[in-house]
Amino acid sequence: MGERTHLPRTGPLALLLAVALLAALTAAVSLGATDIAPGHVWSVVLNRLQGAPPRPGTDELIVWQLRVPRALLAALVGAGLGLVGTATQALVRNPLADPYLLGISNGASLGAVAAIVLGAGAGGALGLGLSAAAFAGALAAFALVWLMARRGGGFSPLRLVLAGVGIGQFLSGFTSYLVLQAGDEQQTRGVLFWLMGSLSGATWGALWLPALAVAAGLLVLQARARAMNALLMGDETAAGLGVDVTRLRRELFVVTSLLTGTLVAVSGAIAFVGLMVPHLCRLVLGGDHRRLLPLAALTGALLLVVVDVVCRTAMDGQELPVGVVTAMIGAPALLLVLDRRLGAER
Repeated sequence: MGERTHLPRTGPLALLLAVALLAALTAAVSLGATDIAPGHVWSVVLNRLQGAPPRPGTDELIVWQLRVPRALLAALVGAGLGLVGTATQALVRNPLADPYLLGISNGASLGAVAAIVLGAGAGGALGLGLSAAAFAGALAAFALVWLMARRGGGFSPLRLVLAGVGIGQFLSGFTSYLVLQAGDEQQTRGVLFWLMGSLSGATWGALWLPALAVAAGLLVLQARARAMNALLMGDETAAGLGVDVTRLRRELFVVTSLLTGTLVAVSGAIAFVGLMVPHLCRLVLGGDHRRLLPLAALTGALLLVVVDVVCRTAMDGQELPVGVVTAMIGAPALLLVLDRRLGAER
């Protein structure tokens, strides 16, 4: 009863976030180098959804072919980062953990950059070849971190984090080396911009894979929400409640690896969203993952859509990398949270 009294109900909050997300998506399609009235945006979208032939004019091209796919990709990537962050924080039992802390995104970035530089991603910047390379890199990083964390037969979240940081830095250095081996200066710039996070390559054909990954990730994690709740109380307590802790951690690591690989393949490395979103949702909703997971996905989607609008419109004639803006928001937020936590412990 105490939880119902002090915490907001999930339904109304989810509805509010869904409405805000719809408004943000409308603004994302309306605003840009050429502003288009929201009413006209919805007219074009509804016309295409009904199967009507394209109307003449550039607005149709801008809305349907350029901005709608990009806005939807931002929402999918944000939702996925929210889910990955929530799962990672449960995995290491630390509400300040970041999915990139475990080195998985570094492995995905290495695989994707290798595909770009060596030509394996010939299917395009958002092609399946690049996604497969990011998957392979994420899983390879996962295997290395998991083996290091399990050395000696034991397991501890601290060892997992330390292994992730060390291996992640090593993989990041190797990624930088590959970038320097790019065939031409323009390719080097493109890879560096992508590594800082970019949604500029969004197309309709690029949406199906992240949409499938995010939907599957949400279903799998939601099915394990009760076990994740038990994991937060400690391994012994979780085991006493019937949770196979080792198997659960392995499943969470695999899900976060695959989902991170997909997200890095389509958007590059976008930091801090996976840190901020679950922490903010937990402050409002509490730690029950049955409520936390869907709300983290909605909040992440809303945040990244708004950030992408800022990236496209903040500077005339120049687009900011998405990761730059999320870092400018996330780093101060992290320092503020750390200061409050340290102050509470004194």
